[in-house]
Amino acid sequence: MKLQFTKMHGAGNDFIVLDGIHQRLDLTDAQWRALASRHFGIGADQILIVEKSDRPDVDFRYRIFNNDGGEVEHCGNGARCFVRFVTDKGMTDKRTVRVEVMNGVITLTLQDDGQVTVDMGAPELEPARVPFVAEGLPTRGEGSDTLFGLEINGRTAWISPVSMGNPHAVQVVDDVEQFPVLQDGPVIEHHKTFPNRVNAGFMQVVDRQTIRLRVFERGAGETLACGTGACAAVVAGIRRGLLESPVKVHTHGGDLTIAWDGAGQPVQMTGPATTVFEGSIDLALLKTAG
Repeated sequence: MKLQFTKMHGAGNDFIVLDGIHQRLDLTDAQWRALASRHFGIGADQILIVEKSDRPDVDFRYRIFNNDGGEVEHCGNGARCFVRFVTDKGMTDKRTVRVEVMNGVITLTLQDDGQVTVDMGAPELEPARVPFVAEGLPTRGEGSDTLFGLEINGRTAWISPVSMGNPHAVQVVDDVEQFPVLQDGPVIEHHKTFPNRVNAGFMQVVDRQTIRLRVFERGAGETLACGTGACAAVVAGIRRGLLESPVKVHTHGGDLTIAWDGAGQPVQMTGPATTVFEGSIDLALLKTAG
């Protein structure tokens, strides 16, 4: 079976995008992992699937698989690539589309300059709903936020738990380039206080409207950019009184602009979506073992 695919990236966060409407996609977890392998497959941080939705109030269904084969709730950079894909493929003539994700509906708008704005919805700030088990942890208040202390590799990491449809643990660091992200990231990802694991965000505040960000993503490791991670970081920074909207987020893969007007309001993310190449791959030739 040959699979048609498009390779895309959003600020360096790269994806395999598959049309699940006009071709059958019935892959095993091992095949998803093989597709995403940078040695034995196409290579990507995540695989995005376009499907029909059964809901009359939305245009498409959007599914996301990490490169470890696991399906996840949301990906902001992927959402921008999603709307670019369905527009470029003539699957819609709308500039704004509503898309069903695992835990809700998001709105995506293709701007005249080619940038894409994603209405990410309101952040979930109640720890139990992230989900995050806060009982017994040290806490401290900062602005309107409550920080929780996790013991990570001999240091106390003061984190803000935020859900943007997927769980994030955000901490502020002095120098994000020198910080041991690759050492602390996997420890935070698998910390017992996050029952569904977590994306670990490391934020350096440059000024009140600029940050530098690295994210160690759940199931993917450190990526060049993370859209939901950028949103979670800005929300945490605004709540702590360190930032004011809109905020420019510098990642290793490019820049994102995040706007948030406060509690109960949706987060707006704007950034690029780029097609790299297209092709087909024979699933029978994929190395799925090991």
